[in-house]
Amino acid sequence: MNQAIQTLMEEHRVIEEVLGSLETFVDRMDAGEEVARDSIRDYADFFRNFADRCHHGKEEDRLFALMGENGFPSEYGPIAVMLAEHTEGRAHVKALFEAGEAPGLLAADDKLQVSRHARAYISLLRSHIVKEDNILYPMALQAIRNEEMEALGEAFELFEREVMGEGTHAKYHALVRALVAAYPPDPAKMAAGAACAGCPGHV
Repeated sequence: MNQAIQTLMEEHRVIEEVLGSLETFVDRMDAGEEVARDSIRDYADFFRNFADRCHHGKEEDRLFALMGENGFPSEYGPIAVMLAEHTEGRAHVKALFEAGEAPGLLAADDKLQVSRHARAYISLLRSHIVKEDNILYPMALQAIRNEEMEALGEAFELFEREVMGEGTHAKYHALVRALVAAYPPDPAKMAAGAACAGCPGHV
């Protein structure tokens, strides 16, 4: 497989793991377990910086731009759908980040808002990932010349260095390990969630 696409798909697997962990966190919170604001902030930090700034940044600034040069408009069609979902996801992450940064203990209303935004984000991103892995990326591989796709891998590495900075990936992979250890994903729920990404209401 092309290195650039493989990088994006490997990042999808990491994001899915943290989505599963967030689902466990919210399930426990909704069941009455006391949870810390710090954990909400950590999830939001991961999704804001690794999933959005790093992963979606490479897609928007590099892959989607290259697809645009090869006949894929950003105003309509698959790229427009992906961009709209990126924007929708940012609103949910912003709400989670604000909840994680607020002072004091989580009130009942805080928990309701965290649960609502977290569950909506989990559903959105699982569906988004399925569409990219199975529709958008294969379209890119089919439409774009091999030489351009190979150069995209180098462009991704440059993006990592210039936009994210050295050591950022390692920092967030360490955060992933901590979150997953504290709130392990339920494999059955992850599988069911991914399968339902193609259900009515998720496409």
